[in-house]
Amino acid sequence: MNNSIQKIGVIGLGAMGMGIAQSLIREGIPTYGFDLNIKACEQLKQIGAIGVADSAAQWCKELDVLLLVVVNGSQIEHILFGGETPLVNQLNVDTAVVLHSTVSTEQAQDFANRLHKYHIKMLDAPISGGAQKALQGQLTVMASGPSELFEQLRPILDVIAERIYYIGSEIGQGSTVKMIHQLLAGVHIAVAAESMALAAKAGIPLNLMYDIVTHAAGNSWMFENRVPHILSGDYTPQSSVDIFVKDLGIVLEAGKAMKFPLPMAATAHQMFLAASNEGLGQWDDSAVIKTFKGINLPERKS
Repeated sequence: MNNSIQKIGVIGLGAMGMGIAQSLIREGIPTYGFDLNIKACEQLKQIGAIGVADSAAQWCKELDVLLLVVVNGSQIEHILFGGETPLVNQLNVDTAVVLHSTVSTEQAQDFANRLHKYHIKMLDAPISGGAQKALQGQLTVMASGPSELFEQLRPILDVIAERIYYIGSEIGQGSTVKMIHQLLAGVHIAVAAESMALAAKAGIPLNLMYDIVTHAAGNSWMFENRVPHILSGDYTPQSSVDIFVKDLGIVLEAGKAMKFPLPMAATAHQMFLAASNEGLGQWDDSAVIKTFKGINLPERKS
C-alpha cells in the first residue's frame, strides 16, 4: 500500500471496527483504536495498535485519517461535536473523516456540512459484510463524496474491503444505497426467523430444515448466516436486534419523506420492535425468532 505512512484512527472497536483495525495492522499501517470498552482497546494494543484509548482526543494531532465505525448518528454527534472539547476542534484541518456507520442520508449530509466549516473533508462510506468479512479485509464499501477524496482514500479502502463501489460525488448517496440494502437485510432476517419458527411449530427438525433451505432456492445470505445462531441457541450479538430497530426506522423515515410505501420493511420493523420490547434489544438480531410463541427452540449448551 503506497499510503502506508498514513496514520489511521478507528473509532468503535465492536465486531466491525475491530476487524477493520486488525486488517489495517496486518498491512503494516500505523493504526490507533478508540472505544469505551477497555478490553477491546487492550486486545487491539496486543495485536499491534500504536495507541489505544477511550477517546481519540489525545491522538488527534497524530492522525491523517479517522474511520468512524460506531452504532448510530447520535454516537457520531457526541464524538465529533459533543462535550466540552469536541473532537472537531482538535483534528488537523487536513484529516479525512470516513463515515462507515449506517445513518440516514440527511444525517450524513449534515455531518459533512458541519465538518466542512472546520475545513475537514468527509467520505460517506457505509460498509457491509459482517464481522468475519471485516476481519478478513473483505467488506463491501458503498462510498460517496468528492472524487478526489475517494481516490486519496482508495488505498485504505482496498485494505479493508473486497468490493468498493463509488456511488457518486454527492454526500449521502452511499448512505442511501446502504439504507436500501438494510431493508433487504432486515426483511431477510425477519423472514428467516418466521420460516424457522413455522418449522418448529410443524415439528420439522430445524437442522434438517436449515440444510434443505441452504441447498435450495429459498436460501439467502442472511438465512445461511443467522439461522446457525438459532440452531445453537447462542444469541451473542454480532449485530443486535436494536440495530435493525434503528436501520429499518431509517428506511421507513425515508419512505415517509418520499411518500413511498414500504410494507415489507414496516412489518419487519414491527417484529424487531417487538423483540426489543421483550428485552432482547442487545441480543443477536436472530433473536427476533423469540417473538413467536408456542414453539420450542434449541437452548445454548453450557
